[in-house]
Amino acid sequence: MVFAISDELLGTIVPIVVYWIYSGIYMCLGSLESYRLHSVSDEDEKNLVSKPTVAKGVLLQQAVQAVVAILLFAVAGGDDEASVQQSTSFIVLVRQFVTAMVVLDTWQYFLHRYMHENKFLYRHVHSLHHRLVVPYAFGALYNHPVEGLLGDTIGGALSFLLSGMSPRTSIFFFSFATMKTVDDHCGLMLPGNPFHIFFRNNSAYHDIHHQLHGTKYNFSQPFFVMWDGILGTQMPYSLEKRAEGGFEARPREELKDD
Repeated sequence: MVFAISDELLGTIVPIVVYWIYSGIYMCLGSLESYRLHSVSDEDEKNLVSKPTVAKGVLLQQAVQAVVAILLFAVAGGDDEASVQQSTSFIVLVRQFVTAMVVLDTWQYFLHRYMHENKFLYRHVHSLHHRLVVPYAFGALYNHPVEGLLGDTIGGALSFLLSGMSPRTSIFFFSFATMKTVDDHCGLMLPGNPFHIFFRNNSAYHDIHHQLHGTKYNFSQPFFVMWDGILGTQMPYSLEKRAEGGFEARPREELKDD
């Protein structure tokens, strides 16, 4: 007996599976000290939350996202004949991907920035994510449930609806977005990393934001840096070799006193 799995269900499950597989690969590569942005000892000593707690928090958020995604697909409807035909057009797919990327970036930039500027929201909601002073791969979605719902779940829903993509296309888009988000938090600067070649918003860029002097800067995620550049919240930095091995992302000195 053959069981058919709908595109809607795949669009919910596949990004979750991608998250843990991709995170696992990066965690294994974490032993490569010469490509780390922080040492293993820094990761263990500076972070304010244990890895098991982070894993539980991420699984909770993914469960909420799965429920919302199933409801969203039920309301939006599945792949009818027209949408299936449309998905075969490369130009249409590119337009949908770019639109979804811009929508997701815009939503997350302004929400993320507001989470920092509103002291109540930062203290009670967003500060949970910043308990990871030294980010690592599977901590990418470690957020307060409220932030996870507002930022990732609603942001993802808006990018899906406004781009007009089908559930089938969303499987690829949200898997891609998941991989990019994990990469931003992986704490590694690997040579030849395609995300670092095509996107300025990379693991070093986001590492600056997790540093004490960078919490007022580099709010953009997960793809572009346009809103930081337009609104003056981008912190220039240098990537330098550490004497003990690996790299260090250093904010420009004149901005540290702001």
